[in-house]
Amino acid sequence: MMMTILQGIFTCVLGVAGGIAVGGGVIALIIVLDIIPRLSQLTATYNRVHWYEGALIAGSFIGTVADFWRWSVPLGPVVSTVIGLMCGIFIGMLAAALTEVLNVLPILAKRLRLTGYLFGLLMAMVAGKVAGSLFDWFVYSK
Repeated sequence: MMMTILQGIFTCVLGVAGGIAVGGGVIALIIVLDIIPRLSQLTATYNRVHWYEGALIAGSFIGTVADFWRWSVPLGPVVSTVIGLMCGIFIGMLAAALTEVLNVLPILAKRLRLTGYLFGLLMAMVAGKVAGSLFDWFVYSK
């Protein structure tokens, strides 16, 4: 009984920590890449920046809730195609933003005075990604 409670607490703490890490990383990426200001600049809609921010927050929240509660909506092939197209546009815009600021890590390492540790920083990122993937494949998916 006590072990089950401890496992539940550990799972909750691990889930919150993972959510904070992933959410912080996504927000940092969006801020470092200046996605919203760049999008408003490209579309000449500076006066609607708050709509972009609201859409980003609402989409993240609704996507999280839909994933947790396993929402399923039978939309049909036409609507699914439109949604897929919109997702593809988003990924394309994100890839374009990443290409535009490809040298983010060296600049960040220079500003934080970590240039001597850049290789270690990259290896830590790779090791974290590998460890997370292995955990997902062997532990979480069972």
